[in-house]
Amino acid sequence: MSGWIAVDWGTTTLRATRMDGARAGETRESGDGMNGLSPEAFEPRLLDLAGDWIDGPTEIVVCGMAGARQGWAEAPYRAVPCPPVAAPLTVARSADPRLSVRIVPGLSQRAPHPDVMRGEETQIAGILREVPEFDGVACLPGTHAKWAHVSAGEVVSFRTAMTGEIFGLLSRSSVLRHSLGGNDWQEAAFLEAVSDALARPEALSARLFEIRAADLLEEQDPAIGRSRLSGLLIGAELAATKPWWLGRDVIVTGAPALSQAYAAALRSVGLAPRILSAAEMTLAGLKTAKDLP
Repeated sequence: MSGWIAVDWGTTTLRATRMDGARAGETRESGDGMNGLSPEAFEPRLLDLAGDWIDGPTEIVVCGMAGARQGWAEAPYRAVPCPPVAAPLTVARSADPRLSVRIVPGLSQRAPHPDVMRGEETQIAGILREVPEFDGVACLPGTHAKWAHVSAGEVVSFRTAMTGEIFGLLSRSSVLRHSLGGNDWQEAAFLEAVSDALARPEALSARLFEIRAADLLEEQDPAIGRSRLSGLLIGAELAATKPWWLGRDVIVTGAPALSQAYAAALRSVGLAPRILSAAEMTLAGLKTAKDLP
């Protein structure tokens, strides 16, 4: 049968797409992410979301946190350098005999520093499906942003930055929450903050408090405060990942607004990044995974 189901199972979200060979059909999404599930709950939650698509033996290919230690079935990390997706995938047991479930393993790195990724390797496989000869860096912004050096079809090394999680914590739980607001984007303020953080990343914590002080003393527009917070954190991330992106071609793959912010920051340091859709690259990577023996 050509019909199968592509599943991206994140920490907070489950997303399933009905596939007919390489052609994508309907996509459905729920809040049944890995964080809220016990291992035995994965199969029922998937059937709740997409059970009406299953009318016979059905192959299901999964990436993301379903392969974590606390997930449906642990898919052990593969050590870089290696292709982003390769056989064998991890088989997950299912009570429903119609289901054939395989999970894409994540990637790991021990040197030059310990690091792991789970889910992003599938996006990188999608990038290579879209741009087969790509040699450069895949920038995958998100809660935990990844910078992966890709060459000759392999992930050579990568670096993770907790920028998205730090932004969330500071904007929701710190004193800065009183000085941020709205979703308006002030690119000039953002790029100035990127430049500040790149020039002096060691001053980050002091620069962060300036956002609060500018609000109290100058009634700074909350949108400027939010844009500066984003710029300072992304600028510090660029400083930390400079060995990955300096002088290389960069493809940015993430949520649309976040990808645009990272691309603007990279353009400010002289690069010409290309943006590819994260959802499309995930599906492309899952197609690559499905074709594996």
